Amino acid sequence: MGPEWVAIIALVALFVIGTVLPINMGALAFVAAWLVGMYSLDLDEKEIISGISGDLILTIVGVTYLFAIARNNGTVDLIVRTAVKAVGGRVVLIPWVMFGVTAVLTGVGAVSPAACAIIGPIALGFAGRYGINPLMMGMFVVHGAQGGGFSPISIYGSLTNSVMDDAGLPNSELTIFLASLVVNLLMAGILFVLLGGRELMGVRIDADDPDTLDEDLHRGGATVPARGMGATAPTGTQALGVRRDQVLTLVAFVAVAGIALAYDKNIGFVSITAAVVLAMLSPNEHKDAIKQVAWPTVLLVAGISTYATILETAGSPEFVGDWAAGLGVAALGALVLCYVGGVVSAFASSTALLPVIIPIGLPLIADGGISAGLFVAALAVSSTIVDVSPFSTNGALMLANKPDTITEPVYYRQILTYSVIVVLAGPLLVWAALVLPGW
Repeated sequence: MGPEWVAIIALVALFVIGTVLPINMGALAFVAAWLVGMYSLDLDEKEIISGISGDLILTIVGVTYLFAIARNNGTVDLIVRTAVKAVGGRVVLIPWVMFGVTAVLTGVGAVSPAACAIIGPIALGFAGRYGINPLMMGMFVVHGAQGGGFSPISIYGSLTNSVMDDAGLPNSELTIFLASLVVNLLMAGILFVLLGGRELMGVRIDADDPDTLDEDLHRGGATVPARGMGATAPTGTQALGVRRDQVLTLVAFVAVAGIALAYDKNIGFVSITAAVVLAMLSPNEHKDAIKQVAWPTVLLVAGISTYATILETAGSPEFVGDWAAGLGVAALGALVLCYVGGVVSAFASSTALLPVIIPIGLPLIADGGISAGLFVAALAVSSTIVDVSPFSTNGALMLANKPDTITEPVYYRQILTYSVIVVLAGPLLVWAALVLPGW
């Protein structure tokens, strides 16, 4: 058996084990990389460990550290409050507010599960209180997270763009970001029409009543540290005005985006610099923020990026890509890979899958005349819209925070049915919209 087959079998095994057992796939990937590298490719341990992507790890640490500070000082709650007040308390617009806020959070660097964990309970609290369909509200949060998830300064975006850059593909940051945003907006629009969104027209809440918003935010479990104490207190105990540290945090988000994009600076370095400056200004309040960095995601990306290098060394991406190209029509091979990404990601980690699925498609880009940007966008979107699945972190979070207005078995069946529809139809529609026009 050739090394390309050994590497592929080990990859399948680590995805299966990581899905069935509560073991971080990054840890499994390190084990697979070591065993396959040492005993199938005759690599030494220094060569194996060289595959770790320091750039991606720094990005994840930096942006999640900055986001943890924003969550601690109430800036996230401030964004939610401002968004609800901006629509005048119109209930029909609240699902779109939750979509937009979650998209903004992932767009500025929050990992998708973190954004869903924060906004999901708040959104579903609104759903239970104001008669909004909980499936629609929960899925709006997930699609919002994925809609903003491929911005150039986001985790998904940085990951995808880094893989493309390493492969020598043309820069397609805006194409991938807009493709994900538009597709997820369309999914949200369909849900809105089918699940009673229009019936909410004319229903309002008092957006100027702080007690109303505080109660809903408290239902979401949002807490911020008491100033100077390092402890937590309900959001409703905070002053209604915008504090100096919240203004500085918002300025930091804008500065990070501006510096990273306008001056082409490493988003990880820029984010961690902004986080350190904010921490220095309020050291007692943010002394525990570093503990909220997405360390499991760091391990995941470190392990998967290492194993992705093993796959490339073994020649597995070329092997699978040549097989897909050998189907006779490059676009058909692209469709197969879109479905592979969608089905696997519905049960596993999208973050883990992206560094693997994109290199596999390189032969199709080289030999099939397929637009690199549109094809990678199709793979990225196909691999993330399925995160509505109750077997994924985001879908499970929506299930765990169901409102009292619906029973768990009914809600589970609704989420499962919707996720099956997305898995079966999503990759096909994405492929038809993005790959075929550029073929």
